[in-house]
Amino acid sequence: MALFSLLIAIMVERLKLLPAAWQFESILALYTKQLFGHKQLKSDVMMALALIFPALAVQVLSWAVMGMMFGFVSLLIWVVVAILCFSHLSQRKVFKQYMQAACRGDRQACYHFADSLDPYESLEAVSEKDLGAKVGQTVAWINYRFYGVVALFLIFLGPAGAVFYCTVRYFADTAKLKDEPLPMVAKLLTILDWLPSRLFAFGYVLSGQFSSANGVWRRHALNWRTSAKTIITQVASAAEPTSETSNAPVCVQSTLSLLLLSKRNFILLVTVLSLLTIFGVVA
Repeated sequence: MALFSLLIAIMVERLKLLPAAWQFESILALYTKQLFGHKQLKSDVMMALALIFPALAVQVLSWAVMGMMFGFVSLLIWVVVAILCFSHLSQRKVFKQYMQAACRGDRQACYHFADSLDPYESLEAVSEKDLGAKVGQTVAWINYRFYGVVALFLIFLGPAGAVFYCTVRYFADTAKLKDEPLPMVAKLLTILDWLPSRLFAFGYVLSGQFSSANGVWRRHALNWRTSAKTIITQVASAAEPTSETSNAPVCVQSTLSLLLLSKRNFILLVTVLSLLTIFGVVA
């Protein structure tokens, strides 16, 4: 079910079939507004309840429909959850605008859209080449945060695991955007990201230049203090150096290189999942 759900979710996300109102962040925003107030989330108990309830609801529903209609209903839950967790139209739209601005030579627009890709941190690029490198790293990070880690949680912990991670990420992003910390969210996200970020970064090692990327991965992998973003961006940069013969604008050369690396890494993930499915390791 994991492989089928993942492939369907990727197809729906690429075709942009899911409307904005059905994006997972939109659903969680409505869920928070209807069931919790901003002041209530300042409480540890209410914050814990807000984090656990969506995943718990999915898990209970999965247990309730187990075996129903020869497993078709369970498969439907996997597919729906995968589609909701994978669809991120806003990031895809901003990246497209960045690439279009680069192709028409609009440097100011490039900086604007580059900052919009990750609204939680400023890129602070000092040149077009530096801008391309940092946007490429941001693309690698976004690819992990919204696709790679979600796929890993879906594969190993099922729909409830994917929903739980996405819920924690949503509240962590909301708190960072409003600059109003919420109880336990940041630390919990760090814990949830620790192992998946290292597994996904090792995929970059296997998908790119092994010798240079492996050294960076080994330096960061067992260091608890190394953040998920650091290991993802540093290993990706080491795995895919910029092509010196590219005809693309300077500000997108590194971006395109790291985008191709991210695609190869995700193909590797799907390939490994296929083998695990064949040998019965995952359902």
